[in-house]
Amino acid sequence: MSSSVRPWSLSLMFLLGMASEGINCPSRCSCQYLEVNCTGQQLQEFPVDIPLDTRQLILAANNVSYLPAVELSFLADLVYLDCRKNLLGDDLDFTFIGVAKLVYLDLSFNNLTQVTFSTFSHLLSLVVLKISDNPNLVAIEKDAFANNTWLRHLDVSRTGLTFLDTSTVRDLPNLRLLGLSDNLWHCNCSFLDFFTWMMESNVHFPDADNITCYTPAGLHALRMPAVEAQLRFSCLTQLYKQDYVFLCLIGFCIFFAGTMAAWLAGVCAVIYEVHASKGEEEEEEEEEEE
Repeated sequence: MSSSVRPWSLSLMFLLGMASEGINCPSRCSCQYLEVNCTGQQLQEFPVDIPLDTRQLILAANNVSYLPAVELSFLADLVYLDCRKNLLGDDLDFTFIGVAKLVYLDLSFNNLTQVTFSTFSHLLSLVVLKISDNPNLVAIEKDAFANNTWLRHLDVSRTGLTFLDTSTVRDLPNLRLLGLSDNLWHCNCSFLDFFTWMMESNVHFPDADNITCYTPAGLHALRMPAVEAQLRFSCLTQLYKQDYVFLCLIGFCIFFAGTMAAWLAGVCAVIYEVHASKGEEEEEEEEEEE
């Protein structure tokens, strides 16, 4: 008798659990165990009534322009957050302070303009970060990912970036995949260390054929690693305007120092001659008096 009742009891418990989840599911979203999916619902704001035990939250393809840090902090167990194809801007600093368990974060196809240290510094468990297809993203601070030491997959493709400091990615010990394609890279001498790191690292660069220089005109459309030797030669053998200014300044200083030294030597010689002649005249006067 007990064996026949047990499956029925489990089914009832499951149905009750599903019913309770349905009550807490946000409007226009679908919910299942530990997951809330609000894809393509034309949401203007972050949804309310998200179950507090949610592990996976999908907000893709909406019109959300702001992620409230307080509401997010209630989702302390969240590990997966997909916000691609929204209207998120540059006000994300300290937004993720309460979701320290987050492992996967997709912010691609948004309106990000910069990434600072405060943007992702609290995501100590982050493994995958996608911030590609943000055409207004023009700056990533040097230490932007200093706390994201578990980061393995980073994608900054198809943004407005022209430069990325080598230490920003070189100091990520677990990085294995880095997307850099279709950006506006300015291949000057400041980028030489980055090219060298690309050649020597074990990181995989997907879509490598489209990781090309945008400027200067002489290097336009050339693959970034391929210009490393050419850039190294030009950077080590050519002088730039600031170099000429520096050399002129050094030459002027040397000339000025030499002129001052010669003038001082002349003054000292004149003073010596004056004192010497006065001494001789005094001696002659003394001899005449005697």
